[in-house]
Amino acid sequence: MTTARAAGTKGVPRARREQQILAAALEEFGRRGYSAASMAEIARSVGVTKPMLYTYFGSKDGLYAACVDHVGPRLLGAIERAMASGPPGDRLPHAVLAALFDVLENQRHSWFVLYDRSLTPDSDPWHAARRHREAIDALATHGTAALLRDRGNGDTLDADALKQVWTGAVGALLGWWISHPEMPAHEMSARCARLLVAIQGAPSGRTD
Repeated sequence: MTTARAAGTKGVPRARREQQILAAALEEFGRRGYSAASMAEIARSVGVTKPMLYTYFGSKDGLYAACVDHVGPRLLGAIERAMASGPPGDRLPHAVLAALFDVLENQRHSWFVLYDRSLTPDSDPWHAARRHREAIDALATHGTAALLRDRGNGDTLDADALKQVWTGAVGALLGWWISHPEMPAHEMSARCARLLVAIQGAPSGRTD
C-alpha cells in the first residue's frame, strides 16, 4: 500500500498536490473512519499545513466528498467491466473480486471509505458515500440474482440475503488483504479463486 509522500509546499502543481492529498485522505478515512480521521494527520502525511487542506477542499466534509467521488467511480467501473466481460455465472464472483483487487492495489483502504459505519446518518458525508454505495450495491443485487437464476432459484429473498453475504464477504476479504500488505493483487486473486472453488465444491445442506 502507498500513501502520499511528503513534499514541500512550493513548486508542486495544483493537480499533483490534490492527488497527494486525496491519496493520504483515502488512507486516513479508510483506516480510521470519518469520525476519527485527523485533518492534521492528512496534512502531515502530505507535508503541507492544515490551512492548505481547507484551501483546496473547503472542509473535512469537502475532502471526504472528494475522496468518495474519486474512488466511487473507479470501483463502479471495475465491477461493471468485470460483469460485462461475460464470465460464466460461477466465475462471475471471482472476476469481480479480481477487478477490485486490481483497482485497489495501491489504496486498499478505499473500499471502507464508502462503507464507513462512523458516518452520521443524513449528514453530507453520509449522503456522499451512500450515492456511490447504492450504485455498487445495485450491481451486486443484479449479479447475485442472476447467479441464483442460473441455478434455478428465482427467490427474491434468497437473492437479497446473498447480496448481503457477498458485500460482507468482500469487506472481510479486503480487510484480510490489508493485514497482509506483502501480498500483491494477483496473488490475492489466485487465493480467492481457490477459496471459491472450495466453497462451490462443498455439499449443500439437507432441507428435508
